[in-house]
Amino acid sequence: MSAKSKFRRIITNPRVLIVIAAVLIAVLSTGIPFSLGREGVAIRGVEKGSAAYDAGIKVAESDASSASKEVIVSIDNKNVKTIDDYAASVSGIEINQSIRIETNKAFYRLTAKPQVIIRVLPELVEKEIVVNATTNETRRILVNRTEGEIVGVEDLGLKVANVQKTNLRLGLDLHGGARVLLKPEKSLSKDDTAIVVANMNKRLNLFGLSDVTVRDASDLFSDNQFIMVEVAGADESDVRQLIARQGKFEAKIANETVFTGNEITDVCRSATCSGIDPSYGCAQSSASDWVCMFYFTISLSQQAAAKQAAATAKLAVIDQHLSQPLQLYLDDELVDELQIDKDLKGNAVTAIRITGTGSGPSRKSALDAATGKKGSMRRLQTILVTGSLPVKLEIVRTDSISPILGEKFLGNAIKVGLIAILFVVGILAFAYRKLQIAVPIMFTSLLEIFIMLGFASLLPFLSWTIDLAAIAGIIAAVGTGVNDQIVITDDALRGEQRRIVSWKEKLKSAFAVIFGAYFTLLVAMLPLFAIGAGMLRGFALTTIIGMSVGVFITRPAYAKVIEILMEKD
Repeated sequence: MSAKSKFRRIITNPRVLIVIAAVLIAVLSTGIPFSLGREGVAIRGVEKGSAAYDAGIKVAESDASSASKEVIVSIDNKNVKTIDDYAASVSGIEINQSIRIETNKAFYRLTAKPQVIIRVLPELVEKEIVVNATTNETRRILVNRTEGEIVGVEDLGLKVANVQKTNLRLGLDLHGGARVLLKPEKSLSKDDTAIVVANMNKRLNLFGLSDVTVRDASDLFSDNQFIMVEVAGADESDVRQLIARQGKFEAKIANETVFTGNEITDVCRSATCSGIDPSYGCAQSSASDWVCMFYFTISLSQQAAAKQAAATAKLAVIDQHLSQPLQLYLDDELVDELQIDKDLKGNAVTAIRITGTGSGPSRKSALDAATGKKGSMRRLQTILVTGSLPVKLEIVRTDSISPILGEKFLGNAIKVGLIAILFVVGILAFAYRKLQIAVPIMFTSLLEIFIMLGFASLLPFLSWTIDLAAIAGIIAAVGTGVNDQIVITDDALRGEQRRIVSWKEKLKSAFAVIFGAYFTLLVAMLPLFAIGAGMLRGFALTTIIGMSVGVFITRPAYAKVIEILMEKD
């Protein structure tokens, strides 16, 4: 059989076509075809109160994918392609100088602020403070006089990085940043742990940090509970300072605080007092839009109920609601607004019913938007629980990784990987004396790696990042893959030499060994994935996915390729 005929049979084989389809999906999911024209620097964080923050530049919550990041493309009409370009453009800015920043999403006008050092002087001066916000009672106290000295130009407040060329999420080991391990001062239930994790995500995003990962890192078989916080591109001291802050929750009506977090005695999260509003349910508002209304109840202290009654008594009634909304603030940031029902006007009620809606193109999507895991109801409950969950977190360990060190490690890992591939190809070529066997083995292994990276881009809900643990898992998966392919090749060669049993029987025998090894490793990795914390979980996940890709996608195709290549011409 001619080489051309063999090639045609290989390309048209269904198993090979499955591999080709998986590779194409991986190419699209990693964003490689769309990275050729990607230039600029991505905004990874905005410092609160800075010139950039005042200009309206914000970082979207859970902005993890490179495609959704806001990217600076020019400053004062000068193109910005790298971090060096950005540094050159903002260097030499003077106080009160205005600069124009263009991003892929909007235009911003920033005004440079002076950098001021505050000095505390020994002289005392009188200062008026508010003692009671409800009665506006004030009193005067003596404080040290302060004076400010301008020492330069304040940083614009932008944390930037070279735009990522793929959709792969690199871990701190390769991307740089800070990692903090926290331990609650008391044991938490599963629901309370989820609330703490969601709350910390919310707070860190409110302070202008992107690429934030907060996850439960508890050990299933012990009483040790931990929460892992990873922030790419941040300094260890910055993350420590933000985590150390206790946080502040306030609910305001017409800019008057009516209750705070510690005045919320209970937030209902059970099915008995939260869920879809039975009086409204879900309805189709148009041919392509569904709306579902949710509700849940909260309980306030008597003091908070009295303050709310005093504040609502001053408001007018407009269309079944009061004229001013209830505004929810987290760390002085407005995070939500709720309409107040007219029945609450002037009433000191301690049990309040919170309602809202979720919408979508189908009933299921509207339900998810209303009461799903990331729906509006869960979000509101998390915000309200923020101040009423008195859990202190002890910082157990902190790590800071330089972005430069991460880039060097990634470059060295790629170089070492290529050297290892060439070395293995050389050994296989020497062992089998045939490049037509050695090359397909390594080519199949490379395809497995690429398909695994495609899965990493497609599964953001697993928080799968490419870090040291993932690289170790990839190496383990590829190692078992090469071993399985050698088993297939040896059985194929023995079948060619002895002609005792058919190709199909030999390959069945090889795959019996492969599936036996696969399920053995799977049984070993699943407990590690279930109970592991941090890097152990990442290693187990990567190994499981890598082995599954090989056993069910690439190795059946490799077996067919070897069968065709070993046929006599």
